[in-house]
Amino acid sequence: MYSLTTNGIKVNVEAIYVPQESRPNKNYYVYSYQVTIINKSSDTIQLLSRQWIITDSFGRKKEVKGEGVIGQQPIIEPLDSFSYQSWCPLNTKVGSMHGKYFMQNLTTGESIDVEIPKFILIHDELEN
Repeated sequence: MYSLTTNGIKVNVEAIYVPQESRPNKNYYVYSYQVTIINKSSDTIQLLSRQWIITDSFGRKKEVKGEGVIGQQPIIEPLDSFSYQSWCPLNTKVGSMHGKYFMQNLTTGESIDVEIPKFILIHDELEN
């Protein structure tokens, strides 16, 4: 598991290779990842948007931006958490992802940038 805390918001990420959705003979590898966002602060927060940087093993980068996550802009109360699962296709067996969540502190009105830890996307046969 990969984990990082920014401004009192902890982000945990776990990623796995999804062989049944992948097509290695066409250089198409699918990875699933689960994110848990834990509000360790004393304020209520809302996730408004996200930015991902996806890098393949050749160093090619792709930026993905959008509102919310999985069609939601969750509100997370103090000491509560929000989890979701998503996926990412790559054209190489190894890659990485990292990024930011752009949130608003609903208690103070402040904008908060929360770092998403860099995590590795790796084909099962390369893990051992």
